[in-house]
Amino acid sequence: MRTKEIRDLSAEELDAQLKNSKQELFNLRFQLVTGQLDNPMRIRDVKRTIARIKTIMRERETGGVDR
Repeated sequence: MRTKEIRDLSAEELDAQLKNSKQELFNLRFQLVTGQLDNPMRIRDVKRTIARIKTIMRERETGGVDR
């Protein structure tokens, strides 16, 4: 998910997306351990998406720059 798409979401949608992304990361890690993961790069993408969401949530909390 790109930064522009994340910035367009409301606070409730951000919370839901964060929860879904964390669940997806858990599932991907589980698949990695059991040897069922087809695309290991997906873990990296999901972790970055989580970081983007948290960054934007924090910006909104502190009244940071909104692009």
